[in-house]
Amino acid sequence: MKNNGLNEAYLKYVSEISPKTNEARSLIHAFWVGGLICVVGQFIRYLLEMLGLYGDILAGTTSIILIFIGSTLTGLGVYDRIGKFAGGGSIVPITGFANSVVSPAMEFKSEGFIYGLAAKMFVIAGPIIVFGTISGVGVGLIYYVIGLFK
Repeated sequence: MKNNGLNEAYLKYVSEISPKTNEARSLIHAFWVGGLICVVGQFIRYLLEMLGLYGDILAGTTSIILIFIGSTLTGLGVYDRIGKFAGGGSIVPITGFANSVVSPAMEFKSEGFIYGLAAKMFVIAGPIIVFGTISGVGVGLIYYVIGLFK
């Protein structure tokens, strides 16, 4: 029973010292920053279309440019400030994925190339890649089985 009282006291202390968030403002920031990132991506896509790219090459090149921008902004320390301001609006686009790979790599680079940079690079993004691959295989198998019965 003593632990329960201690836990309640700790939770009360944490709630008192934690900064209060304005959820409506956070949602608005996430919405417009995420939308702005998507507008930048669409602008890049239009520029590449004008250069004559199309189809999968257009989509791949646009993604690579956005990943490069996200990685560069992370390396310069700008993307972290965007993330604090926009929250989920900066995490969801592909630039957020680039940030989730580059941030741990930068943090652990002092531990060396193998044990630091290479081993820790996918600490955050690794589960996303694994579960994305597994779900993609699962959906592919479902479509394959459905195709057998047609």
